Amino acid sequence: MTFDQGALFALFGLLFALLIWGRVRYDLLAFSALVIATILGLVPTESVFSGFGHPAVVIIALVLIVSRGLMNSGAIELVAGKLLSASAGLSRHIGTLSLIGAGLSAIINNVAALALLMPLDIETAHKAGRAVGLSLMPLSFATILGGMITLIGTPPNIVVAQYRQDALGAPFSMFDFTPVGLVVAVAGIVFVTLAGWRLLPSRLKRTTEKQDHTESLYVAELKVGEEASSNALTVGELFPVADEKDVNILGLIRHGARLRGFAWRERIIPGDFLIVEGDPKSIEAFMGAAKLDFAGSEKHKPGLTGGSLTMREAIVPDNARIAHRSAFDLSLLHGHGVTLLGLSRQGKHVHARVRHMEVRPGDVLLLLGSSERLDVAINWLGVFPLEGRSTGVAQRNKAALAIGAFALAIAAAVSGLVYLPVALAACVLIYGIAGLIGGSEVYEAVEWKVIVLLGSLIPLGQAFETSGSAQLVASSIVTITEGYPAWVTLAVLMAVTMTLSDFLNNVATCLIAAPIGVQIANALGVNPDPFLMAVAVAGSCAFLTPIGHKNNTIIMGPGGYRFGDYWRMGLPLELLVLAVGLPAILMFWPL
Repeated sequence: MTFDQGALFALFGLLFALLIWGRVRYDLLAFSALVIATILGLVPTESVFSGFGHPAVVIIALVLIVSRGLMNSGAIELVAGKLLSASAGLSRHIGTLSLIGAGLSAIINNVAALALLMPLDIETAHKAGRAVGLSLMPLSFATILGGMITLIGTPPNIVVAQYRQDALGAPFSMFDFTPVGLVVAVAGIVFVTLAGWRLLPSRLKRTTEKQDHTESLYVAELKVGEEASSNALTVGELFPVADEKDVNILGLIRHGARLRGFAWRERIIPGDFLIVEGDPKSIEAFMGAAKLDFAGSEKHKPGLTGGSLTMREAIVPDNARIAHRSAFDLSLLHGHGVTLLGLSRQGKHVHARVRHMEVRPGDVLLLLGSSERLDVAINWLGVFPLEGRSTGVAQRNKAALAIGAFALAIAAAVSGLVYLPVALAACVLIYGIAGLIGGSEVYEAVEWKVIVLLGSLIPLGQAFETSGSAQLVASSIVTITEGYPAWVTLAVLMAVTMTLSDFLNNVATCLIAAPIGVQIANALGVNPDPFLMAVAVAGSCAFLTPIGHKNNTIIMGPGGYRFGDYWRMGLPLELLVLAVGLPAILMFWPL
């Protein structure tokens, strides 16, 4: 063993130990390891920051931005909401949710897919009176499985595809992962639907998720436009939609005056305002389902100079500028481009028009606008924003545009007309022009810790390979499995990679395992593609712990899980992936 090899093994050993320890940010650890390796001469100075311009890094960042644009269009949420039902049995609900989650993960980032579906699952569980912990873990695992189906579904696929280009001269294409990934995903979804959730601790089955009653209920005014009035509906005919979205319809305003009672027999016409009561998410969902708008919608012009719209909650202190005044008095909409959409007054019903109502200290305001304008307006009004109480407003009228632009970008990349990063960048540009994402959202959508981690580990992975360290590990594995068929060596590589991925970041795992896989294939004199495919599949299978994959971490709190709960469903699932994935790899990617 040379000095470089020994130093790299020691450095990676220390890095992995600290990553498992989990007390220091993984991006800081990876960047520190890169700096140390460069000082020791293990990484050439001219390539120390080359990882940050690597195509894998660019693709991951762009996929995250595109995912945000698709989420802002409301298209995915609309489809998922129609397919999920609180009256369905648990197995049917988990099966439907898992299929949707896996399908979404194949076309958008699997973390984004979970973030989109988790609120719907929690809401459905509350309505059905069952513990959300019974379905959140199956959902998380399904989104992880679905990410294996395409190149852009999960970072390990992107890393392995780009490593193949570096090592063999050509990357895996968009759908090269589909045959194996689809077999594994289908088997995994069948397992979590029929048996997996039954293996969870009995305490989760006894727990009934309670609704969060700390959420404020707001009285809001929603504007009737041409689209909503085209069906000539009465107020009463909107009540079923309101009930479905957990919103109360309180009345109707016409020509500036509120009609008597609930006005449930009145037909809505353009220019009417419907008075509703509910929490911000319910109001936003009802607004989309009933095709209503908000006051001053014509003043909000999202795009490159604006951004997608957000509802933010803020409480009014005694010395606030808006205290004892109305939003109309302060020209909040015309002066700052922010709408006072709703108001909550300590559980009391309010009867005046929201924008003309005198705001009192202690009131909670529901403000709507772009993130940039909201920041300025909140500071100017002197109100205090409530932490974590922000709700995005879906631009459902742009759903077709969002889906079409994304489909066009993928088709152009698959056909070879446009380089994949360029196609995704063009899709991001279209989303920006259309107002589906704003300037600040482009940066907010990117998981910068993952970008720094990947950009730091790519030069280290290259050093690991060029120094002969990967060859050394590969030789050890080949020696251990000497005398056995090549598929046994492949199975050992999968098992080792899968175990590492349960405790390390999956990107870090694949950056180390991929060179080892190619070296093993070279030593055995067989096709390296099945070994790279095995690394991609196994690197994504982090089901034993909450730290192996971000999706597992996200669900831990809402689902009420403990560290030791994951292996109950995760261990059988990983064994199933080995049992199903290995034959699938050998079938579609022969040795």
